[in-house]
Amino acid sequence: MAATFRRRLHRGAASTAVAALVLAALTASQAPGAAEAAAARKQPPPPPADTPIDGGATYYTDLPPLNSPVPPRGSHRTGAHPGSPAGPAEAGLPATVLAAYKKAESAIEGSDPDCRLPWQLLAGIGKVESGQARGGAVDAEGTTLQPILGPQLNGHGFALISDTDGGRYDGDVTHDRAVGPMQFIPSTWSQGGPDRTGWGADGNGDGKKDPNNVYDAALAAGRYLCAGGRDLADQGDLDHAILGYNNSDAYLRTVLSWYEFYRHGTHEIPDGSGVLPERRREPRTAADDRDTRTGGAPAGRGPGGAPDKDRRPGGSGTGHHEPGKGRHHPGKPGGTDHTPSGGTGTPTHEPTPTPKPPAEPRLTALTRVGDKDLTATAGDEFPAAPAVRAEDAAGKPVAGAPVRFTLPAAAGARFPGDRTAVTVTTGKDGLATAPALRAGDKAATFTVRATAVGRTAPAVDFGATVKAKPTPKADTLTRTSDKPLTATAGKPFAEDAVEIKATYRGKLAAGVPVTATMVTDDPDHPVENDKGPYFKAPEATGGDQDDPVRTLTGLTTDDQGLLKLPKIYTDSHAGTFLLRLTTADGAVLTVKLKVAPARS
Repeated sequence: MAATFRRRLHRGAASTAVAALVLAALTASQAPGAAEAAAARKQPPPPPADTPIDGGATYYTDLPPLNSPVPPRGSHRTGAHPGSPAGPAEAGLPATVLAAYKKAESAIEGSDPDCRLPWQLLAGIGKVESGQARGGAVDAEGTTLQPILGPQLNGHGFALISDTDGGRYDGDVTHDRAVGPMQFIPSTWSQGGPDRTGWGADGNGDGKKDPNNVYDAALAAGRYLCAGGRDLADQGDLDHAILGYNNSDAYLRTVLSWYEFYRHGTHEIPDGSGVLPERRREPRTAADDRDTRTGGAPAGRGPGGAPDKDRRPGGSGTGHHEPGKGRHHPGKPGGTDHTPSGGTGTPTHEPTPTPKPPAEPRLTALTRVGDKDLTATAGDEFPAAPAVRAEDAAGKPVAGAPVRFTLPAAAGARFPGDRTAVTVTTGKDGLATAPALRAGDKAATFTVRATAVGRTAPAVDFGATVKAKPTPKADTLTRTSDKPLTATAGKPFAEDAVEIKATYRGKLAAGVPVTATMVTDDPDHPVENDKGPYFKAPEATGGDQDDPVRTLTGLTTDDQGLLKLPKIYTDSHAGTFLLRLTTADGAVLTVKLKVAPARS
């Protein structure tokens, strides 16, 4: 009893702290000039602390079949009741996805056993958020084969969240999008945790936190559901956890229906063979976010916007527990009273459905804009960016379609933020133009590919060529000082004794390659000297630094056209020696080096 009281006390304190943080965040967001200051810094203000995990984006509304699930003969079955009638294919969970849910449950059981997280709850959320990673379309490590992206969170039916990650996770540099099998928005994944480090987790132990990986996403979702000292065997805590994902009564009922369905038995099926859901919720309106039972407060919250733990979305009935088992019993989906407990509470009065907007034109083709291939000089920006036009079957433009531009990593070219892929949404004219593309440092040829995200339209390729940067020229080399260069045999010349300046047609020449050679004094046939002054092998060459080097290549003038030669050493020979400096364009400078005999 004492342990139970302590957990409830902890949960109450955590809830109070969270409420305080939410109030502070909302107050700060309404401070005069806050938005203007953020815009001046060219950084979007972070979303409010109570923004749903998925940004309030669309989700799949398919409901489970009414008959209990039973696996086909010979398959691996989990949690089925004996004697259940034969059930539907929806009970099959892709192998890797199922393994990720169970692994997350096990991890949280070890770190937070009082939460009592069931993996079937993760399966219920995974079903409505992504259709179990699109039927298990993941690789052996659990990473989705194709990006799973929600709609652009631009405030039109969803939360308004300007880009917070520079497109790192969702490839969108304008607004955030929900990402991956569990549909985390980037700001929640990387910033939204209790310590502002984000809910992102490493579920498969590869050292990375990737929302596109089902192991990582499932563990992150489990930790979020258990946050604040929740006990998910308590119906109120369970409801609040789900509503934190998407603050909607309809969403809560849908997740609970799949949760209950999976609790009655599932079986493992091969990856990629899962049943794909068909129905998605339309973008919500203001009416969808209101609940007549709470005086017009947002759904899932009591008066004033505070969470109402005692309220049951979908009805006034309450869940109950079997003594000693910690189990709750949501009602069957499709019941007459719609209460999670299956009780006889007051029926929910659903808001009058708003008329559905006309069907959006279906994208069937991407058309290349411009017939010229892309060309740039190494290190420079391409003068034109790749662009495509999205069209329907009648050749009319399709607006609001996400288009992904990708580059081969080996090409060296990059989009802003050092990215090799970006997603751009088409405008009213159906055009999607990639952001500025910068060439790599070396000559190369490669292909930029544009694909319609989530559509079957053929991809569009753009040929790209990077030309080597022209070698800078110099027609004159001169010393910057006329001071004689002297040293004593066995001792080096002064540090930076030789400094030269390169010019081309009277202007400073930056980046000019220069070769320095110690030569004999034969004016007609100067060859490398085998005695007298010398350099030491540069570290980059990997040679023995004690060995004399009398020819140095790879020297380059700086942005002022200047070059300071490395330190010059001497051997035991005295006399006058020559240092010859040359460029590829024929500029030559000969410098005299005088070496005095060593004192006896």
